[in-house]
Amino acid sequence: MSKAVRIRVVRAEGSTPRAAGAAMEVTLERIAGTIGGGQLEWQAVKAARRMLEDGTTHLDMEVPLGPSLRQCCGGRVTLTLDASDAPFVEELPVDAPQVVLFGAGHVGRALLQVLAPLPWRLTLVDPRADFLPAPSPRLVVRQSDDPAGLVAGGPAAACWVVATHSHDLDLDVVDAVLRRGDFRWLGLIGSRTKRATFERRLMARGHSSSVLSRLICPMGLPTIHDKHPTAIAIAVAAELLSLPIPEEPHA
Repeated sequence: MSKAVRIRVVRAEGSTPRAAGAAMEVTLERIAGTIGGGQLEWQAVKAARRMLEDGTTHLDMEVPLGPSLRQCCGGRVTLTLDASDAPFVEELPVDAPQVVLFGAGHVGRALLQVLAPLPWRLTLVDPRADFLPAPSPRLVVRQSDDPAGLVAGGPAAACWVVATHSHDLDLDVVDAVLRRGDFRWLGLIGSRTKRATFERRLMARGHSSSVLSRLICPMGLPTIHDKHPTAIAIAVAAELLSLPIPEEPHA
């Protein structure tokens, strides 16, 4: 008998709790992940546990999110349920957002904890090996004595978060990202005073005021004033989640 059932949203039409690609795993004792909660998930979990009990290996479910589930979303979800013994890792979509974080200090670690449950690809860079966590399927960890030198090889259209232990290192990384120019978002930890100082130093390196206008510092939603590392991380994550969805390129 299989130990678990993998539930995956393969199609989502109209108003639905999760998009296609969302997945979860169900055993007789626990669940991991979510396809959106509510009646939809409850019915899917019941079906998965029936599969575990009777030995069924595959099931398709077409679920209208309307009166039959006592829900008013109005959408329709198609699920596949497959028995599996493999470890559960929710697959990331090909176009999953990319976040490159420089700095594994108190704010960087807090931000990783906030971002980890999201379906994003994460890269963490720090010169201090003893500050770096273990990598995971969604987290690439890079130790480098020249973090700014890694910028050129980073992903295109990424969100770059600069929060190292050194203002000089911050400056070099920001300089390198600005020179790439293909970033989706560039945030720098610090105050308005730090921003003003960095603008002067970056202009001395040849950057124009229009280019510097793309640098976000202070970073994070401005309505969140708490300076606790976790509060800062939540503010930054909220700003990242508020970014417009990139438009698909025209054919």
